[in-house]
Amino acid sequence: MTQGPRSSLQRRLFFWLMLPVLAALPLLGVALYTQVQRSAQSWLDEGLEDTALTLAGQLDTRGDEPRIEISATMDRALRFDRQDDVFYAVLGTQGQVLQGDAGLVDLQPRPRAQQAGVTRYSNVRLRERELRLVQLGVDCGTNPCQVLVAETLHKRDALQSEIGGVVALNGLMLALLLGLAGWWATRRGLTPLTDLSAELEHRDLHRLTPLSAPLPRELVPLQAAFNRLFERLARAAEAQREFLADAAHQLRTPLTSLQTEIELAMLEPHDVRMDPVLERLRQRVQRSARLAQQLLSLARAEDRSVEVGQRVDLREIATESGQDWAHRALPVGVDLGFELVDAPALGHAFLLRELLENLIHNAVNYAGPRARITVRCGHDEHSSWIEVEDNGPGIAPADRPAALQRFRRGNQASGNGSGLGLAIASDIAARHGGRLELLDAREGPGLRARLSLPPAPPLPAAA
Repeated sequence: MTQGPRSSLQRRLFFWLMLPVLAALPLLGVALYTQVQRSAQSWLDEGLEDTALTLAGQLDTRGDEPRIEISATMDRALRFDRQDDVFYAVLGTQGQVLQGDAGLVDLQPRPRAQQAGVTRYSNVRLRERELRLVQLGVDCGTNPCQVLVAETLHKRDALQSEIGGVVALNGLMLALLLGLAGWWATRRGLTPLTDLSAELEHRDLHRLTPLSAPLPRELVPLQAAFNRLFERLARAAEAQREFLADAAHQLRTPLTSLQTEIELAMLEPHDVRMDPVLERLRQRVQRSARLAQQLLSLARAEDRSVEVGQRVDLREIATESGQDWAHRALPVGVDLGFELVDAPALGHAFLLRELLENLIHNAVNYAGPRARITVRCGHDEHSSWIEVEDNGPGIAPADRPAALQRFRRGNQASGNGSGLGLAIASDIAARHGGRLELLDAREGPGLRARLSLPPAPPLPAAA
């Protein structure tokens, strides 16, 4: 069953962190808008009430009937407003208009008389116009007089729209800031987990040391679980290496004895018809002995207790290998040559000699009859290197990565190898912090297997 793309933990945390915030922001915005609007409306209503109090102060109640006189100048001052139309009316004790706009008696709904000293605010209509009305009761003797002051709603509507826009804009900015802060906080909070993941990405069977980075309390159990897993894997890998080493060691002695017996049998008088059989037996035993040696080399390459920081010279390693091959019988027509210069490096001499042995053995097996095999070494400012080049059929570039894997051989391979030689050489190279490359021959067809190692630091000057 195909799994879909996995969701991001950071996005999930960010979503659940921002969900209540985004749900609360509109509610907070509405509450803030309502509060600010009420405050603004109260401020504007107080302006209307001040006008009503000014008119109430002009009432003369010393006679039998209340009277009021408003000059033209005062009338203009009372009605002055740059946005709205202002109306006022002063009603006597019987509801008659003493001063102002008589049309206010037609307000809908009609305002009810208020007791002296009582102020009432309401929204009313006058001839299809919406008005805000303040009504003030004034003591005029037996019955209170009424002061009515009203204005249109233009500045109130404009103020309401402005408040709504400001609250919405600030809400959006706050949501954006909270979103950025939430994203940064989740990313920052997941940094220890990201660092732990990066550390685990670089772990393999050759690097199973316990995790020791300081982590938040919530991740300590996970770190401990990984460390226990690493411990079990290390024990399993060590058991596997010991098994390979023991098996290879136990096989080498009987195989060597069997090869010796076969070679002695070939020297003793025997029926010549048995020669092909004895030769095949000898080749099979040699191949088995070689496989046992490779398994032993593989176990040594994976042994992390082996110190690979010793100062070595690749020229000396190649020279020793050349002396060893000089006593072996090469296939007819095969020429093995050496072009060596100093190549100081850091490594383990035995493992590097085994690596070179595998590269030469691979070239001898697969380069074909009358092959020319050349071992070279050298160094530059970036690395020390050693390579084995042949003029055989080579390995196609597309097959080279697979040829470095265990028990894999090139599609054109014709020898009788086991598919372990190049894989072991690659493991030994990686163990030394170097790299093994399969390249084209310098001239013509063939294969060039090149090992590159970090150069050895210069020796300290003599005192």
